Amino acid sequence: MDRPERLVLSVTEAAEMLGISRTLAYELVARQELPALRLGGRIVILLRPLQRLLDGGAAENAVHDGDDATTWPTTPRSSTKAS
Repeated sequence: MDRPERLVLSVTEAAEMLGISRTLAYELVARQELPALRLGGRIVILLRPLQRLLDGGAAENAVHDGDDATTWPTTPRSSTKAS
């Protein structure tokens, strides 16, 4: 059986793909410059919006809360530890 296409990357995988440090990747997530989704305590990078961003298109720079609605955090995230 074929495995479905991945829709997300870990922050570490995205950092490696972009050629940046993991720390910078977390900083970009906190600044809403990388399209991310918080799933419980884990942060994942949304692959399709990241590809659009890299292609120069408009990316969804919001942090998603797990449902279909896009939300913008009202408080800065102080902790960016990997889970």
